[in-house]
Amino acid sequence: MGSRFRSSPVATSGFLDGKILVAMPSMRDERFARSVIYLCAHSDEGAMGIVVNQPAKNVRFDELLHQLGVVSSVADIKAPRGTPIRVLNGGPVESGRGFVLHTNDVFIDNSSLPIESNICLTATLDILRSIALGEGPEQALLALGYAGWGAGQLEQEINANGWLHCDADPDIIFGPETDTKYERALRKIGIEPGMLSSEAGHA
Repeated sequence: MGSRFRSSPVATSGFLDGKILVAMPSMRDERFARSVIYLCAHSDEGAMGIVVNQPAKNVRFDELLHQLGVVSSVADIKAPRGTPIRVLNGGPVESGRGFVLHTNDVFIDNSSLPIESNICLTATLDILRSIALGEGPEQALLALGYAGWGAGQLEQEINANGWLHCDADPDIIFGPETDTKYERALRKIGIEPGMLSSEAGHA
């Protein structure tokens, strides 16, 4: 990921890492229409997040572990400690690379990036090996790719009525019902999806 995506505490900086972004109907980029994004890093140098409501088609987590050489056979994978792992399209940047978003009950030294709300991001095979052994985090998802913004770009999109934002909700981030995450995120902000207009606003 690199140092340009450093984490910044929301409470003191005004940045939005650890928050959820929710696309407005006015979102012009079709890749992010009705998307819900967990922001992993946000600073004056840019932002990086994982789309959490777009399942990857025809990609199974157990088969992916086998393809990556984490296990020699799908049969070697032990049952996860918590919720079964889902594979999502995390965003258009580096879509061939995997990023594991997970609770911080498992932390890989020199690999895991701590974020707000007791959530970490790990982009090495170590976390996948832990999951394969049945020693992984209680909640996790595997995202292929991520969403990225350059310096000031996310702020411009928010000011242009592209995004709403709200506090993180583990059920929205890790929950299996991806089809309802957009509506649930809007309701968390206090908006009924059917009443949403294109007017700007922030949670």
